[in-house]
Amino acid sequence: MTEAAIVGWAHSPFGKLHDDPDIESLIERVAAAAIVDAGIDPEDIDGVHIGVFNAGFSRQDFPSSLPMHSLPGLRFKPAVRIENACATGAAAVYAARDFIAAGRGRFALVIGAEKMTHVSSQQAGDVLLSASYRKEEGDIPAGFAGVFGRIAETYFQKYGDQSDALATIAAKNHRNGVDNPYAQMRKDLGFDFCRNESEKNPFVAGPLKRTDCSLISDGAAALVLADEETAKLMKKAIRFRAAVHLNDYLPLSRRDPTCFEAGAQTWAKALEIANLKLDDLSFVETHDCFTIAELLEYEAMGLTPQGQGARAALEGWTQPDGRLPVNRSGGLKAKGHPVGATGVSMHVLTAMQLTGEAGDMQLPKADIGGIFNMGGAAVANYVSILEPLKA
Repeated sequence: MTEAAIVGWAHSPFGKLHDDPDIESLIERVAAAAIVDAGIDPEDIDGVHIGVFNAGFSRQDFPSSLPMHSLPGLRFKPAVRIENACATGAAAVYAARDFIAAGRGRFALVIGAEKMTHVSSQQAGDVLLSASYRKEEGDIPAGFAGVFGRIAETYFQKYGDQSDALATIAAKNHRNGVDNPYAQMRKDLGFDFCRNESEKNPFVAGPLKRTDCSLISDGAAALVLADEETAKLMKKAIRFRAAVHLNDYLPLSRRDPTCFEAGAQTWAKALEIANLKLDDLSFVETHDCFTIAELLEYEAMGLTPQGQGARAALEGWTQPDGRLPVNRSGGLKAKGHPVGATGVSMHVLTAMQLTGEAGDMQLPKADIGGIFNMGGAAVANYVSILEPLKA
């Protein structure tokens, strides 16, 4: 099989982007920039893969040909839109990787984008509920936050109050977000603010407060993939040491909501393929749509046994100077979560760490990076393990 490598990228700011009035504008913002960063021309791209969740955020669906409006060199190239809920971005990356692996081209362009902030909070909540099983979960108050609020309640009942751990996760990610120029919220909120209910930090769903929930965002990210032989000739290249995707049941009623079982299997399979242990990773970017999700993901990746995820947070294991830095970018919590862009963003930011281009986010040791992007409550699970490609 011909493996793929990341050879160029681009990333917009995340947040309320007034200069980008629609999904087309967001796509255009990053598409050309990623191609330029790779040092190639639009005509060199052999296939385009776009991740947009949409589900009602935009009246403009069918976005696969939108990049051609600003980049005519992409005309007459195959282009496709991919969707897999909050893992839409990783799904687009994997589709492009498969395109390269199948020998269908040398270069593939991947774009993840979402325009979310123009709708009301109530509308956004309803759209995001499309990533849950509406037959059983569609009437849960507070939308998708309500789904994870119930997960948190069940976890608390089983393992005890984890509010200190969740506040520690939130405070960590907000502190990390200060160093990320793309982050929506670049403010160090501190543990006390995240831990205590207040007018500015009310409860949203169950034990989850506002600081436990990721942000509604606009944003886009893009990358260029090349086959490894071509990538060896490029100015920079990041290879996939492993890339694994597994799905689970959609209804929470068919699973233990306190255990991301499919996420754990995805991590285990990826580490096996990569011939690595978790401790071999320099850092991880993980899907903290809610702080309870990050805690459960500590357990899924094998950082702690089930029910003990709080230890990783409270004992500082996941801090930038800890045993395994997690979400040095600020994660979804501080960076923002424009659904279709999130998985692509994770791959871009991981590639930046591995090439020493992460600026103030740069870790002193960044040899191998792990990524976990999930759709729904660990329904679609993607784990990538990336490392620099050596010529």
